[in-house]
Amino acid sequence: MESFVNDNKVDQNEYDLILIGGGQSALACGFYLRRTQIKYLILDQQAQPGGAWIHGWDSLSLFSPAEFSSLPGFMFPKSENYYPVRDEVISYMDDYQSKYELPVKRSVQVIAVLKQEGGFTLKTSIGDFKAKTVISATGTWASPFVPVFKGLNQFRNEQLHSAYYKNALDFIGKKVLVIGGGNSGAQILAEVSKYTAVTWSTIGVPAFLPDDVDGRVLFDVATQKYNEQKAGNDQVQAKYNVRSIVMVPPVVDARARGVLNSKGEIERFTETSVVWKSGEEENFDVVIWCTGFKPALKHLEPLGILQPDGRVNTNGNSKVEGINGLWLVGYGDWTGFASATLIGVGRSARSTVEEVVDFLKL
Repeated sequence: MESFVNDNKVDQNEYDLILIGGGQSALACGFYLRRTQIKYLILDQQAQPGGAWIHGWDSLSLFSPAEFSSLPGFMFPKSENYYPVRDEVISYMDDYQSKYELPVKRSVQVIAVLKQEGGFTLKTSIGDFKAKTVISATGTWASPFVPVFKGLNQFRNEQLHSAYYKNALDFIGKKVLVIGGGNSGAQILAEVSKYTAVTWSTIGVPAFLPDDVDGRVLFDVATQKYNEQKAGNDQVQAKYNVRSIVMVPPVVDARARGVLNSKGEIERFTETSVVWKSGEEENFDVVIWCTGFKPALKHLEPLGILQPDGRVNTNGNSKVEGINGLWLVGYGDWTGFASATLIGVGRSARSTVEEVVDFLKL
């Protein structure tokens, strides 16, 4: 669904601000932009609302209950599920955009952002747009990461990243290797193991949170640590490691079935197998990479600001160093505390919009 405060803005293609990406980060910024005099537009590559959740696997869910998973101004509706599922999150984002009549233009790919006098030119799949300021809010889902392994280019059996995993039905009767010790690895292992033989590879022993610790608790713990550090206490230790695996119901079930066991690290690949650090060689039909993502910032390459790790230097929050008028929202703590979460992005969105208003003197 597209909604525009003023249809004439689309024809003009010139704005005070353009936001790139239409997921949760852009929506949160849009909520605060409504209260300003800024002429802005959200350009989203997706054909529908939902951000990265559109591409998530069928059984993907939040880590927090609905009441702790809201964007600013509009509560996530009650859910029949303790942890809202993918389709509920997509529906919530659709309703959010409609409720606040946010100006989103969909199915538009931003190919490149160029700096020019007085602002930026955005090269897109439907032509050029000009803006005095830009907020990039493209997230990470479009940039899946696969680590380097010796012999990987020789492996000729099936591979896919968790970004493209949908469900386990395609793997029935196949021998599957899941690589990655985070939440996606544990959840996909849990699901696929109900249908076929699965082996899990992680670096070190997987770390699991207590059963009663979910995203809500992790956010509270991380907030406490953040506030302590802001107050000058850099030695504070969080009670829980936010990188540990959340024991959502499918993972609890997998534990009960005895499948949450890692075989350890891989030494190298062959054409049809992996060689483990132990020296054992084992054949696999499918490898599922649950190894995370890098920031989806290819559109910023012309600005010459991308670092080797794919990040951009910021001021510790969302403002990009060395490029006036450019902000990043929602890529992780390096662009604002908890900014990659539904409940946390509002803080970064609000402060970023305040900075944009100040920059534009509006």
